[in-house]
Amino acid sequence: SCRFLVFSDLGRTLQSVLNDGLHLLKEKAAFQIVVRLLDCLEYIHENEYVHGDITAENIYLNPADLAQVTLAGYCFAFRYCPGGKHVAQREGSRTPHEGTIEFISLDSHKGAGPSRRSDLESLGYCLLKWLCGFLPWSDELDKVETVMEKKEKYKGDVPCLLRLCFRQKCIPDALQSYLQQVTALEYEEKPDYEALRQLFKKPLEKMKASAYDSVDIKMVP
Repeated sequence: SCRFLVFSDLGRTLQSVLNDGLHLLKEKAAFQIVVRLLDCLEYIHENEYVHGDITAENIYLNPADLAQVTLAGYCFAFRYCPGGKHVAQREGSRTPHEGTIEFISLDSHKGAGPSRRSDLESLGYCLLKWLCGFLPWSDELDKVETVMEKKEKYKGDVPCLLRLCFRQKCIPDALQSYLQQVTALEYEEKPDYEALRQLFKKPLEKMKASAYDSVDIKMVP
């Protein structure tokens, strides 16, 4: 007998759109996508799982309906709260460095089961890459210990990380606040998802846009 899983057409990965030559996202589009992903992550987390591998390769946009943003790619999903009891933080309890090295959290680097803060940390790295085009460790992805050390360094100095990535460009207040709040979370702490969403919704309102409008991005099918 045969078994099949049939999925609807999710569209194109965000990474494929960036590879078309776009490379960077406009602030408006990036903030719209982040709010949608915070919705996704809150839902997943409320159901006892974390995603474990937030990356543009796992985010889909539908060219026929740019109001649709889908988070896929659950190969590294982890049940962080089985039966409502949060797992303990135990470094080395899992294979270290699992997931997409450029974006995984420090918890994943250290072999601890990813928790809610881990997904949010990874989302922060993604947002920074989408806006700036690189991360301080982007050229050293074959040296996983170096990548981990740099993430550890900049976790303690978010302003330095942002200055390095944005250089002479204006640093979005929303991004700085997001990274500072997320990197301050304890392993078992429940994030305030709505407060994090509001960081991005407010500047979108000033742009006379909504997070739930069609994403402001040009793409072909």
